[in-house]
Amino acid sequence: MNLFDLVGQALKEDLPHGDLTTDNLGLESRRGRARLIAKEDLVLSGREAFQMSFLHLDPECQIQWQFDDGAFVLNSQTVAVLSGQLSALLKAERVALNFIGRLSGIASLTRCFVEQVKHTPCKILDTRKTTPLLRSLEKQAVRHGQGHNHRLSLSQAVLLKDNHIAACGGLSQAVNKIRQSFPGPIEVECAQLEQVDEAIQLATKLKVERILLDNMDNDTLRKALEKIPRRIETEASGNMTIDRVKEVAEMGVDSISVGALTHSAPCADFSLEFDFVTKTQGVLP
Repeated sequence: MNLFDLVGQALKEDLPHGDLTTDNLGLESRRGRARLIAKEDLVLSGREAFQMSFLHLDPECQIQWQFDDGAFVLNSQTVAVLSGQLSALLKAERVALNFIGRLSGIASLTRCFVEQVKHTPCKILDTRKTTPLLRSLEKQAVRHGQGHNHRLSLSQAVLLKDNHIAACGGLSQAVNKIRQSFPGPIEVECAQLEQVDEAIQLATKLKVERILLDNMDNDTLRKALEKIPRRIETEASGNMTIDRVKEVAEMGVDSISVGALTHSAPCADFSLEFDFVTKTQGVLP
């Protein structure tokens, strides 16, 4: 689903039969202006979805942005100024704020994780733990927060996880089965040191490019990384909190995947503040 259709569905959800409040206030001929205000320090993401929410209802709505996606915005700063049909601004307000709040929250949380590891070469990755149908927007928000995207979908890369391995009867069997029909990169998940040893052997024999160290405590992670040759990429995952990633990154792991970036990011706080005029004062241009 493209962004235009996605925003259209979001508006239909909120306006299935119109807006009973706004539609009965007789505002059709009125124009309005509003300012998008940041209510906390944040990293901006979601400009396009925010803007499209208003353009769906008023194609002539004008939005003047003061910041680009990925920019750091301070509490109380004006992010954008909007002008257009007053009724359209009122109807699209909540949907637009939902998009930009959700996406800026992801970008802001991502930036917090990135700041913890910026003194190392380690990359912060997202996961597929995203809101259904919002994955492309949420992964873009991770990039706006200076994080990196893991695979966008199951169609993009091979990652043998615990259930795949169990279904095939073991790690070696799973990798051998994949190699019968797939020549590209393979990543394998390891939860114990014994699996790490096996994965290292498979890396040489069957060209396993990356080892995912899953749900290991720091002591086990350190031992695993000491075993793995530098030619093999490493990724750590599982219970990666903001307080933990710095120590894990300093162990020398190439990347850390953090599901919380998309499944637990708090919504960034914005408000839309309107400049109203009365009929006797005229209308805004």
